[in-house]
Amino acid sequence: MIVLVPIIAALFLASGLAIAYVIGGAAVLTFVATDNARYLAILPQQIFSKIDVFALMAMPLFILAGELMNRGGITSALISLSMTFVGRLRGGLGHVNIITSVFFAGISGSAVADAAALSNTLVPEMRKRGYSLTYASAVTAASSIIGPIVPPSIILIFYGALMGTSVTALFLAGIVPGLILAGALILLNGFFAWRDDHPRVEKEDMPPILPTLIHSIPAMALPVIILGGIVFGWMTPTEAAAVAVFTALGAGWFYEGLTWPSVLQGLQRTAMLSGSIFMLICAVSALGYLGALERIPEAISNAVTSLGLGPAGYMLVMNVIFIFAGMVLDIPVALALLVPLLAPVAIAQGADPVHLGIVLCFNLCIGLVSPPMGGCLLVVSAVTGVNYWKLARAIIPFVLVQIAVLALLIQVPEISLALPHAFGLGGGN
Repeated sequence: MIVLVPIIAALFLASGLAIAYVIGGAAVLTFVATDNARYLAILPQQIFSKIDVFALMAMPLFILAGELMNRGGITSALISLSMTFVGRLRGGLGHVNIITSVFFAGISGSAVADAAALSNTLVPEMRKRGYSLTYASAVTAASSIIGPIVPPSIILIFYGALMGTSVTALFLAGIVPGLILAGALILLNGFFAWRDDHPRVEKEDMPPILPTLIHSIPAMALPVIILGGIVFGWMTPTEAAAVAVFTALGAGWFYEGLTWPSVLQGLQRTAMLSGSIFMLICAVSALGYLGALERIPEAISNAVTSLGLGPAGYMLVMNVIFIFAGMVLDIPVALALLVPLLAPVAIAQGADPVHLGIVLCFNLCIGLVSPPMGGCLLVVSAVTGVNYWKLARAIIPFVLVQIAVLALLIQVPEISLALPHAFGLGGGN
C-alpha cells in the first residue's frame, strides 16, 4: 500500500493542487499505509506546536514592511544613492545594479521583489546606455539573490523556526556572506566591463551627492532600525518587524508613492503569502511527525555512518542535494521538506546550526537563478522580454561565482559566525 502514496501525491501535484495540500494529504495517507493511523489523533497538537513559535510572528510583519516599501516608490532613491558610490566606474550601471540589490535586500528581503523592481527600472536604463539587454537582465537576476541572505530575510526566519535557531544570530550571520557575494559579483561585472568596454555614467548624469544622501535617508532607515534594534537588544525580531511596518508607511508617504489602495494591496499580498507559508508549515509538520515515528533521521544518520562520509563528506552530499532541490522547488518548500530530515544529522556531526542555516539558505537561493525553475530568471525574462534560455546561458558565469562563494562559506564557517560570536550569539542560542 505504501507504494501508492507517491503515485497519488504525483497525481495530485500534476492536477495543480497546492503543494501544501499535496504534502499534507500524502502525510496522512502514509500514516495509514505504515500502520500509524492511531497517532493521527495527536497530529493537531503536533501541528500547532510547530506554528506556535514566537519567531514566526515576525515573518508576516517583515513581508508587509517589504510590500509597503516596494510599493512606496523607493527604488529610484536607492538607484540614485548607488550611483553616487560606483556610477563613475567603468560598467558603472552594472555596479549600481548590484549595490542597489544590497540596499534593497535590507528593505524587502525578497529576491523576486528585487528582480522585478530592477527589471522595470534599471534594465531599460542600462539598455539605453549601451549594455546588451541580455547582459543587463543577467546581472539583475544574479544580484537579486543577495536579498534573501542580507537581513531581514524571510527564509532565515523560516529556517530559525524550523530548527529552533536564534533569528538574531541568523540575521547577523547573513551580513558578511551577503557583502562577500556582492563584492564577488562586482568583480565579475568589472571583468565584463573591461572585456566588453561597458560605459561609465557621465559626470553630468550623476546625481548630486548631498541632496541624494538626504533624500535616501527614509529608504535606508529601515535596515538601520531592524539591525540596530535587534543587535543591540532594544527589540526582538518581532518587535523590530512591527516598527519596520510603521517606518515603511512613513517612507512611502515621504516618497509619495504609497496610496491607500496600494496599502490594501500590500495587506492582501501579505495575507496570501503568510497564509501559504503557514499552511506549508502545517503540512510539513505532519510529515516531520511521521518521520520521527519512523525514525527517519536516525536511519539517515546510520546510513551516513555506514558509508563513512564523515562531516565534510556529508556536508558536500547535503549541499548537492540542496542545489538540485533549489532548481525545482520553491525555497520555503525545499527548506520545509529537507531541513528537518538532513540538518539534524549535520548538527550531530558538529555543524553550527547558524552557519548551517546560512549555507543552506545561500545554496537554495542559487536555485532561484538556475534553470529549469529559477524563479528570478522567470521574473526577469517575463519583465524584460529576454528569451528564458538565452538568459539562462548568460547568467552561467554569475552562477559559477555564486557557487565559489558558497564553497568558501562552507570551508570557512567563521565568515558567517564572526558577527554572531562578537555579540555573544551562535550555536543556536
